Amino acid sequence: MRLILSAALFASSLAASAPASAQEASSTQRDFCADRPGKGTPSCVLEQGRWQVELGLFDAARQTDDATKTETWDAGDLFVRYGLTGLTELQLGLTTWNRERTTDRATGKRDTAEGVGDLSLGLRHSLKNPDGSGLSVAISGFVTAPTGAPGIRADGFEGGIILPVSIPLDDDWSLSLSPEVDWVSNADGDGRHVAYTMVAGVGRGFGQWNLGAELWISRDDDPDQATTQSTFDLTAVWSPPSLLDAQLDFGLNFGLNDDSPDVAFGVGVARRF
Repeated sequence: MRLILSAALFASSLAASAPASAQEASSTQRDFCADRPGKGTPSCVLEQGRWQVELGLFDAARQTDDATKTETWDAGDLFVRYGLTGLTELQLGLTTWNRERTTDRATGKRDTAEGVGDLSLGLRHSLKNPDGSGLSVAISGFVTAPTGAPGIRADGFEGGIILPVSIPLDDDWSLSLSPEVDWVSNADGDGRHVAYTMVAGVGRGFGQWNLGAELWISRDDDPDQATTQSTFDLTAVWSPPSLLDAQLDFGLNFGLNDDSPDVAFGVGVARRF
């Protein structure tokens, strides 16, 4: 909780030192900016009155250890954004279909959970440059309700705070940071604990394509067994010149330790209205 308060105070100090101008808050056309496909959170905010729909068409991951093999598939990973003002947007997320299959490598026995995922509701508020240009900073908060199918849903309400920052390195390259603090359910279903995540990424545009690389690290302080996951992720986004408000994206993730999925792949689309 102290970390959450510290993040909020830091965000407030940034807002005080760099107040948004009337031009920043205007609803003029901004460059297309989506949350997909990386794990990081962008600092951009939609213009007032604009909608954006982002959809994961298919995602798959595999993780193995000495005892088990776990395979997961997702389809219809829906993320809807709406610009409330020039500086604040409302967000809603839901995965319409999940499947997780765990196989005991010694006996071959399989356990499968399948169904709809949990529902999340969030807000993102820009503290500097809501269009994502230059040095751009925002603060984002979300709450997740346990609405998913048995074996898929969390054991209670969860939430978190993210402080996305985008920093231009030169005319071509940019650096993004997404520190995050979450309040999540214990593995045994009794109580809550804190989890911490950091995503650092670089990206560069090549004509109609934007290519990126991210390092994701997440620490989960579950009382039963604390774990640290880490992945190296590659992303590719194609923005067709005939559709300035749309993209097709791809992601490929590689696990860096035993607690992380060995490999994951995803493809999706995004469209602004």
